[in-house]
Amino acid sequence: MDSIRKYEENQEYYENLDKRTKEYKTYAQWKANHEKASGGLGDTVEKITEATGIKSAVKFLAGEDCGCDKRKEKLNELFRYNKPECLLEEEYNYLSDLFSKTHSVIDYTTQKELVKIYNRVFKSSKRISSCGSCVKNLYAGLKKFFDAYND
Repeated sequence: MDSIRKYEENQEYYENLDKRTKEYKTYAQWKANHEKASGGLGDTVEKITEATGIKSAVKFLAGEDCGCDKRKEKLNELFRYNKPECLLEEEYNYLSDLFSKTHSVIDYTTQKELVKIYNRVFKSSKRISSCGSCVKNLYAGLKKFFDAYND
């Protein structure tokens, strides 16, 4: 768990390391494994078909647009591995008020509340951060969830 936090919070540092160093190679391996996590059944089926060669055979026989990507998205939508929790009424009202205004800066109190909501909804363990892109991603993730929640 500590390595996840270490790599996520210092991603810029690791990306700028000399690619030949052991430290960078360890980070690159973690990143490759981290990015391969399946979000749903569609991702898992894709990994299995790639590993067994079925995907290549289907693409060879049916062409590049065989419908695999649409099926993958549909399966991920229907059978997501990490389903988020529903927003509580006070969380919904808070986010509704927050997203109704334009923000160029997120203050500490607002970030604290966003982290609290995000962690509960997504069963995560994010922390308050001084990293601008981390705060932006947190905000964007909740905004996307909130927008989908209203559809």
